[in-house]
Amino acid sequence: MKNFIRFIILIYMLTDTGSALRAKQNTQEGIGQPANVSNATLQLPFVGAQVFIEPGQTPEEIDTWFRVLEENHFTVCRIRMFESYMKKQDGTWDFTLFDNAFRSAEKHGIKVFGTIFPYTEKTDIGGFKFPRDEAHLQSIALFIKQLTTHFVQFKSLYGWVLINEPGVGGKIPWTEFTKSKYNEWKLNHPQKEFTAKGFPILVELSDQAFLYDYNTWFLGWIAGEIRKYDPGHELHVNNHQMFQNCAEYNFPEWRKFLTSLGGSAHAAWHFGYFTRQQYAVAMSANSEIVRSGAGNIPWLMTELQGGNNTYSGGTPMCPTKEEIAQWLWIITATEGKGSIFWSLNPRSSGIEAGEWALLDFQNNPSDRMKAASRVAETINQQRALFENCKEADSGINILYIRQSLWAESKMAEGSAQNFEARKVGGVMKSALGYFEALSEMGVNANFKAFEEFDFGKQDYKGTTIILAHQISIPDSYAPILENFVLKGGKLIVDGLTGFFDENLHNTMITGFPFENLFGGNISEFKLVDNLFKLQWDDYTIPAHLWRGFIAVRSGEIASKYDGEPVALRNKHGNGEVLWIPSLIGLGSRLSGDYTALIRLLNKEADKSLSNVPIRFKTARKDMLMKTIRSGSSFITVVINKRDKPGQVLLDLGGKALVGSLLYSNKQGKLSGNNLTIKPEETMVIEWK
Repeated sequence: MKNFIRFIILIYMLTDTGSALRAKQNTQEGIGQPANVSNATLQLPFVGAQVFIEPGQTPEEIDTWFRVLEENHFTVCRIRMFESYMKKQDGTWDFTLFDNAFRSAEKHGIKVFGTIFPYTEKTDIGGFKFPRDEAHLQSIALFIKQLTTHFVQFKSLYGWVLINEPGVGGKIPWTEFTKSKYNEWKLNHPQKEFTAKGFPILVELSDQAFLYDYNTWFLGWIAGEIRKYDPGHELHVNNHQMFQNCAEYNFPEWRKFLTSLGGSAHAAWHFGYFTRQQYAVAMSANSEIVRSGAGNIPWLMTELQGGNNTYSGGTPMCPTKEEIAQWLWIITATEGKGSIFWSLNPRSSGIEAGEWALLDFQNNPSDRMKAASRVAETINQQRALFENCKEADSGINILYIRQSLWAESKMAEGSAQNFEARKVGGVMKSALGYFEALSEMGVNANFKAFEEFDFGKQDYKGTTIILAHQISIPDSYAPILENFVLKGGKLIVDGLTGFFDENLHNTMITGFPFENLFGGNISEFKLVDNLFKLQWDDYTIPAHLWRGFIAVRSGEIASKYDGEPVALRNKHGNGEVLWIPSLIGLGSRLSGDYTALIRLLNKEADKSLSNVPIRFKTARKDMLMKTIRSGSSFITVVINKRDKPGQVLLDLGGKALVGSLLYSNKQGKLSGNNLTIKPEETMVIEWK
C-alpha cells in the first residue's frame, strides 16, 4: 500500500497542476489556486455556510438562500453533492437541482465547495468512510467523473471536499474491501512475534497503524480521480472529532495531495471533553491542531455549528450569538482562512430535520447569523490586516504522540471509581490541561502531533516542548528529543510519559530509552487518589491518581515525598528536562484550578514566555486571549467566559504600543493597556 500511495503522490507532484497549486498558496488570489482559475478572486479570510440542497426545493427558494448569503457578507458556501439526487434508476444523470444552486451562487458572487457524497444509506447522515468492495470503488470513480466533468463549467465552483469527515474513531469497518487492503498492507508491515531485544509482542497496534495508512490511501485515491478531470480547483477535506480521531490522521502526507486542510468543530458533537463554559478554549485547541496539521498549506474550519440541534448530536444546545462571534474570531486568530457554518438552511427530513440552521423557518437571518455577518463585515473593512496575519508564536509546543492514543485505546478499560486516567481520553485531557492553563495566561500554545514539530533546527533556545502523560513513545524518539534538549530546548514531562514503547512493553523493565535524557528511571508508580497534592517549592500542585518515584541517575531532585524523589531536573547540553512523573496537567484540570500549574509554567517556561509580545498581566480564569501579527501590528482577540465583567491588565512586554478597538460586541472599553470586558464579550484590538 505504501508504494501505491507514493505512486499517487509522485504523479501529482510531477504535474504542472501540483506545482501551480503550491506556488499560489497563502496568496490573496486564493488558497492554492492557479492564477487563471476564475475563483482566484476569493478574498481571505471568509465566512460562509452550507446550503443544503435536496429534492422538493424550488429555484426561487434556492436563490433566496444565496441572496441572504450575499446580503450578510458571506462569500463562500458548501454544498453536499448527493449522488442519490443526481443518478436516476435507468443509469442516466440529472444535475438540474444542483445546477440551480450553482447558477444562483454565480448570480450572487458566492464560491462553492462541493462535497463528494456518493450514494449511501438514507440514515447515513455523515457518509461512509471507506468503500465496501471493488465494485463500490469503481462506482465512486464513475460518480467523481460525472460530477467533476459537469460542474467544472461553473465559475462559482471553488473546490472539492474529498469526503465528509474522514475518521472512524479507531473502529475499522472490516468489509471485504478493507480486509483485502489490510492483507496487502501486511505484506509490507509483517507482524513480529518478538522485539529486537527478545521480548514477546502480546498486544498488537497494527490495526491502528493500518487505519492511519488506509485513510491516507483512500483520500489520495479520491484526489487522484478528481485530478483526472479537474486539474485546477481546490482539494480539501474536513476532519472531525479531532480530540479523539487525530491519531488516524497523517496530515504531513495529506498535504501532498490537498491544497487546504479543514476541520469540523461542532460543539454538540465534538466537544465532549469540555463544559459549555470551555467551548471557546475547545475551539482554540481544535483550531491549533488543524493549523499544525496544515503546515505549509492553508487551513479553514469547514464546519461550525450554526443552530439548534434538537434530536441529533451528542449534546443538545443552540449556540448563542456571542459564541458564534467567539468561534469566528478564535479561528481567524489561529490563521484560519475561513469558517463555514453547518448550515445556512435546515434539511427537511432525516435525523437532522429542522436543525443546525443559521436561518429561521421563514428564511430570515437569526441573531446568530447577524452576529456572524458583523464579524465578516469587520474583517472585510480591515482586509489588509487579516488576509496575511500570522499567529504570534510563543515557542511553547504541546505535543501529542499518536502511539499514546493508540495504546490508551487498547489498555484503558475504565474503573468502578471512574478515574479519568483509566478511561480513554486521559492522554488527550492531560495535554489539554496545559493548553487551558496557558490560555488563562493569555499565551498562544502550539498543539501538534510529534511528527509535525520541526526537529531540524540548529538552535532551540527559547523553545519549550510539553509531553503530558504521553504513555507510549517509540524508542526511536529518544535521540530526537535528546538532540532538541542538547541544542537548548526545554522539555517538560509529566505523568506516565514513556511508560510503554511502541509495542506496549513496559520500558521500566525492557530498557528505559529516556534514562540519559530524563536523568533516571522510575522505581515504581503508586496509586494515591483521584486528586492529591504534589509539593513544589513552597506550594502544592494538584495531581491525579498515580505518583511516580524516581531512581535518580543524574540531575537535581526537584521534589520529594517521604524522602524519595518524585521530580527531577536534568541538564543536557544547552537545554534542560523537568520530569514530574505525576499527572499534574490532568490533576489541575480535574481540580478546576490552574493557579499552581500556571505558577510552575511561569518559572519553567520563562525563556519561551519572554518572547510573548502581549499576554495577561496576571492569569485570568475563564478568559482567553490569542495574538496575531500583521505587518508591524499585533492584533489581540480577548474573550470573557465569566458571568461577570472583568478588568484586564495586559502585559505589553515593555513595548510602547497604542491600541485601537476594531471590534466589540458588548461595548467593551480600552484605556491604555487596561480592558473592561463584559460577560461573553469578544474584543479585538490592534496594537501599533
